[in-house]
Amino acid sequence: MSAKTQSIAIVGGGAMGSVFAGLFAATGHDPVVVSRPGEHIEAIAAKGLRLEGASGDRTVTVRAFQVPPNEAYDLVILAVKATQVASALKGLAPMVGRETVILTMQNGLGAADMVTEFFGAERVAVGIAAGFGASVVSPGHARHAGMGAIQIGAYGALSADRISAIAELWRSAGFNAEATDDIVSMQWEKLICNVSFSAPCAISGLTVGAALADPALGEVCMAAGIEAWETARAAGVALRVSDPEAHIRAFAARVAGAKPSLLQDLEAGRPTEVDYINGAVPRAAARMGRTAPVNGVLTALVKSLEGRRAST
Repeated sequence: MSAKTQSIAIVGGGAMGSVFAGLFAATGHDPVVVSRPGEHIEAIAAKGLRLEGASGDRTVTVRAFQVPPNEAYDLVILAVKATQVASALKGLAPMVGRETVILTMQNGLGAADMVTEFFGAERVAVGIAAGFGASVVSPGHARHAGMGAIQIGAYGALSADRISAIAELWRSAGFNAEATDDIVSMQWEKLICNVSFSAPCAISGLTVGAALADPALGEVCMAAGIEAWETARAAGVALRVSDPEAHIRAFAARVAGAKPSLLQDLEAGRPTEVDYINGAVPRAAARMGRTAPVNGVLTALVKSLEGRRAST
């Protein structure tokens, strides 16, 4: 099946889901967006989606639903927050046919395991989006600060040909997408960057660039990322990153003005994904009899902030 004829559903119409939908629609595809009720999805359905940023500025027509349609798709892109995966999976069955591939696009670690348990390893792929710096500006209007890379790999038994076809589909929509045969390494290489800034920015209220530039907080950012790098290496993950500090600085340079999703969630009063990002490092370390105190403390601080804001 060619890239142009694949049916695409994006489950999750937040910042990254909007970037995906906007670029697929702008390049001649006909994506469907399914998202929980809210002003953003209602605005998209009523007047289209405006996407601006590193890829330009356009308004596109996108079919938008608040309830999953009873129609099977070739590719279902799961773009909800990691905290919403379990509930999203319960309503996904009407959209999943015999040949459907489910592509998980969550931050951190753990979401693919939930999808695999629900639908089986033979239809699950993992996608990693890095360097986009996406945000929702207002209902029906999204922005992305960068035009980063999409890496896609099988999480179970999907063939290399299926993964290559999915990567080609993304490239046909203008994404810098590539297939990988080691998605676990790619997940950790992104996690190193995410833990460096997710919790520190959420706690401080600073953008990525400002957090790294701050003399005191910048050291914390680096310590969190290096700790994740050390944990991955101890677990035997085949990282391509030999210099974690350079890796973290290069990431920060690409999205210096962005607010990580944890900060956006705290500001909006939403539950954060900290357990799947910074919290994933001490869990992985504990399985090897190690500790990850920097990320452990950062996780606790974010959860404390989250709890206090939820109670006010």
